[in-house]
Amino acid sequence: MNILILGSGGRESTFAWKISQSPLCEKLFIAPGNAGTQQYGKNVNIKATDFDAIKAFVLQNEVNLVLVGPEEPLVKGIHDYFLADEDLKNIPVIGPKKDGAQLEGSKDFSKNFMEKYKIPTAASHTFTVDTLKEGLTYLKHHPLPVVLKADGLAAGKGVLICSTLEEAQTELKLMLEDAKFGEASSKVVIEEFLTGIELSVFVLSDGKDYIVLPEAKDYKRIGEGDTGLNTGGMGSVSPVPFADATFMKKVEDSIVIPTVDGLKAENIDYKGFIFIGLMNVNGEPYVIEYNCRMGDPETESVFLRIESDVVEMLKAVAEERIAGYELKISPKTAATIVVVAGGYPGEYLKGKAITGIENVEESMVFHAGTELENGIIKTNGGRVLTVSTLQDDIFTALQQATADAGRIYFDAANFRKDIGFDLI
Repeated sequence: MNILILGSGGRESTFAWKISQSPLCEKLFIAPGNAGTQQYGKNVNIKATDFDAIKAFVLQNEVNLVLVGPEEPLVKGIHDYFLADEDLKNIPVIGPKKDGAQLEGSKDFSKNFMEKYKIPTAASHTFTVDTLKEGLTYLKHHPLPVVLKADGLAAGKGVLICSTLEEAQTELKLMLEDAKFGEASSKVVIEEFLTGIELSVFVLSDGKDYIVLPEAKDYKRIGEGDTGLNTGGMGSVSPVPFADATFMKKVEDSIVIPTVDGLKAENIDYKGFIFIGLMNVNGEPYVIEYNCRMGDPETESVFLRIESDVVEMLKAVAEERIAGYELKISPKTAATIVVVAGGYPGEYLKGKAITGIENVEESMVFHAGTELENGIIKTNGGRVLTVSTLQDDIFTALQQATADAGRIYFDAANFRKDIGFDLI
């Protein structure tokens, strides 16, 4: 099979590494890819949202399957684009159509969906600029802290936790009146703040059935001890010690099954990953958010533990036979540390030469924000590299990944040294 992966981050690097190991994969292309993905396949200089260029490439290179990494092309309807095209309609796309991608593309849609199908989640209410006055009044009677979420995609920055009424009212005005997050905040969901421990659960659906992939916990804050600004993710661990069989049975019964059944009831033919961001509140799971793709850096930890042939798994989705697919999971622990650029998650430095990757022996280094310039690997994003390892126990995995992250150097490189230690 000839396979095309869309995207350029650590998630797509991990996909490329895993897919390249399959005897079923003949040629692998990554569009646009990064400095690391080319060791697994061929990088193609096409944006993941340039559908016409993707079409031309797919037909010219006889691509048999497309795996979509990031959310943007899914929310913009790449799957629908393929199905509507006579030349493309028989080429499987792994990733939901536009209607299914609303689970991530619209917070308002996902909250209404959860309410309709009785999926446990935080209480919420949605407001627009026309109902701003009611929103400000609503906040007056809302317990603090309170969560404000931009309805649409805001590059991971559209969620605010406000600890005072004044802050919440100011932010609501900025989001609705001043379009703080552009079109994404034309609607704002005001949500109850849940206290507990977060984790991510990943489901792969073929539109009829599903399998549950390994769970993971990621760490969003830039600073150690979970302090400072939110990021796209600074590290991840899988498995999650508190997500035992009893807890995961609750997740499956109260969240996974109603989600998959709800999508079917809405006539949404969902072929792809469902990322369920959860909060463990005193042993009970609540959904914080859905994403319509795999998480990053969770993918790095999750896929390190998958022992099955991933191409066979993706084929099973395309052919609607995931129900009979046997997923083999390593009992070992995977840990991932993200090495970020100086200044991230604010304005960050770019174009810094990276050295020391060759010194990493016990971990995988997955590239994220990197590019190749005259044979030199340079930084080209906020999250630059992820260092992932698979070890017998959580302590060894965390020690190894942290030590290996320290072997890589570029000017103003930064990484957290406490990822996962709260789980020990």
